[in-house]
Amino acid sequence: MAIFAMLTLSIMKIVFATGNPGKLREAAEILGDAFELVTPAQVGIGEDIPETGTTIRANSLQKAQYIYERTGLDCFADDTGLEVDLLDGAPGVETARYGGPARKSADNIRKLLTEMERRGEGPRTARFRTCVTLILQGKTHFFDGVMEGSIARTPYGNGGFGYDPVFIPEGYAVTAAQLPEAQKNAISHRGKALRAMAEFLKR
Repeated sequence: MAIFAMLTLSIMKIVFATGNPGKLREAAEILGDAFELVTPAQVGIGEDIPETGTTIRANSLQKAQYIYERTGLDCFADDTGLEVDLLDGAPGVETARYGGPARKSADNIRKLLTEMERRGEGPRTARFRTCVTLILQGKTHFFDGVMEGSIARTPYGNGGFGYDPVFIPEGYAVTAAQLPEAQKNAISHRGKALRAMAEFLKR
């Protein structure tokens, strides 16, 4: 099967299996001008893409396969888990819906801080773990990224999305939501995984 769109200007069109505008903006910034990201809605998929796996890799693969099986187009998907040591690795695979099925960031953060408060004093260390699944010409490839850090006691900053207002990257004194977007992307879990994918595609 021919690659879905390698244009004469060497700009590759590829479907990104997300409806999250924050993720879409972040991925476009990280991947740069060599790629044109296409949303599921632009290829006729308006329904929610299932995420019923028990690991972030399983969820990432499930979303990519959902797009590929319905369109036959080159595509990629990501899934991310926040692992908090004080909560024995939770929320993990439940990260996006930790605070309820509405997947609202404020609800997720509120529950996270409440659960940590209930556990009492202990390590606030945590990490974001991302898996990106690329399906290219029918073949599946995985790319992983991790960002270590800790959880703040209260949200700070207006940038980013998701848990960024309470996640302090290792080596920094501010949350990910307080960092300029380019700086955050340079160190983020998703940035590491997407850059690895981009290097693979350029080769």
